[in-house]
Amino acid sequence: MEDSLLIYSPEQRLQLWRFISYALLHCSWLHLGFNVSTQLLFGLPLELVHGWWRTCIIYLAGILAGSLGTSVVDSEVYLVGASGGVYALLAAQLASVALNFGQIRHGLAQLMAVLIFASCDLGYAVYSRTLEDRTRPTVSYIAHMTGALAGLSLGLLFLKQFQGGGRPRLLRWLALGVWSAFSIFAITFNLINTVTAQLLAEQEGKVIKQRLLHDLGME
Repeated sequence: MEDSLLIYSPEQRLQLWRFISYALLHCSWLHLGFNVSTQLLFGLPLELVHGWWRTCIIYLAGILAGSLGTSVVDSEVYLVGASGGVYALLAAQLASVALNFGQIRHGLAQLMAVLIFASCDLGYAVYSRTLEDRTRPTVSYIAHMTGALAGLSLGLLFLKQFQGGGRPRLLRWLALGVWSAFSIFAITFNLINTVTAQLLAEQEGKVIKQRLLHDLGME
């Protein structure tokens, strides 16, 4: 799977589509089934209430945030799966409940369901990273967390607020600021890291060439 053109690979950061296309791949049928089921369980109600385009923006933003966050914190990790987008939908549900708590039926129950689900899944993700059996694929909890950050911030920014007037301007600016700061930092980090790696590779190649010429008596 590491040779796939779709997987997020830390050595292929200049192939920008990988920051999104990795979500099309999954490591097993169980992995795929879990993500699809979660999308239907939490994403479909979100789409019915707030519309498909808002849900789509949040989902894609979560996928992008998952790969960007992983590239910064777990810089040597290969990434597959749509968990960043799934966690964006979960966090967007929290934003939806927060914006419309008085107008949503069973708002507290929805809030608890999301928190319990996310806590259990994140607990398993952290546990899997500590397993002694390194032959098992680990779960990128960083992709989960950064996907959730995208879902919460963009959810507070884009999702509908049904009553009580417009959401506070401070909340809009805070949500936009968090998302913008994370995106700018992660993109800048990747640019600097990629350029630095290329310069080091070129320098190493020159050193090897000089040593080879010296050993051959051509220098």
